[in-house]
Amino acid sequence: MKSGCPGADNIIVVRDLHYARGQAMVFDGLDLEIRRGGVTAIMGPSGTGKTTLLRLITGQEIPDRGSILFDGDEVTRMSRRQLFRMRRRVGMLFQNGALLTDLNVYDNVAFPLREHTRLPERLIRHIVLTKLHAVGLRGAWRLMPAQLSGGMARRVALARAIVMDPDIIYYDEPFVGLDPISMGVVVRLIRRMNDALGLTSVVVTHDVDEVSTIADCSFLLADGRVAATGTPEQLRDHHSETVTQFMQGMADGPVPFHYPAPDYGEQLLAPERD
Repeated sequence: MKSGCPGADNIIVVRDLHYARGQAMVFDGLDLEIRRGGVTAIMGPSGTGKTTLLRLITGQEIPDRGSILFDGDEVTRMSRRQLFRMRRRVGMLFQNGALLTDLNVYDNVAFPLREHTRLPERLIRHIVLTKLHAVGLRGAWRLMPAQLSGGMARRVALARAIVMDPDIIYYDEPFVGLDPISMGVVVRLIRRMNDALGLTSVVVTHDVDEVSTIADCSFLLADGRVAATGTPEQLRDHHSETVTQFMQGMADGPVPFHYPAPDYGEQLLAPERD
């Protein structure tokens, strides 16, 4: 079954994706489509393969079976040069920012430009300060990462993610570890950047409330497939027990809270073992 948002012009199409790590099945026939120009949320409980999906889409991992199209090109068949060309069209906001700790804010944002272009430093300076201004941190250009708050570090990482003017940005758990004020700033920046720059944004997260305020379309992953897709409001009204459990944060449901274990009473009363 195809999963996607109606009427979409899709930049990414995933079909019948299978991927396993050893004996552990991660994806078992996953289908999804990511709309060009929108903000798409990929949600699910921990361990459902959200970050792994990003690695597959960007060609860092190879699926066991299935198709991954990026703007009409098959990612699984790309050569090394084609992968690098595709990745230059991509921005990535890693978990916790992943700033280079020995470089200041300015040099962190300038790093992709220096690595992938031959632009003169005068033009690099103009681009870097413009991107820092867009995230509200032009005045912090001389600071080191250790001098930044969690929210500031995430915003610097966002400036670095957009410095090459990508077509699409992947956000891997962008709200982790942020206080409510910083989280609100980052949420608004994701939406504002997407609309102002004409980007496509893919937000991988398990933070339902935050992403629901900005997502145009959401996918909920479970059991190696898409359990539900639609707007955040549609997911909240979904009839599936798995979807309801996740969206409402319930401990009891199809997704177990406890790791498989022997009977509690028998284990407590059993003799000690080495």
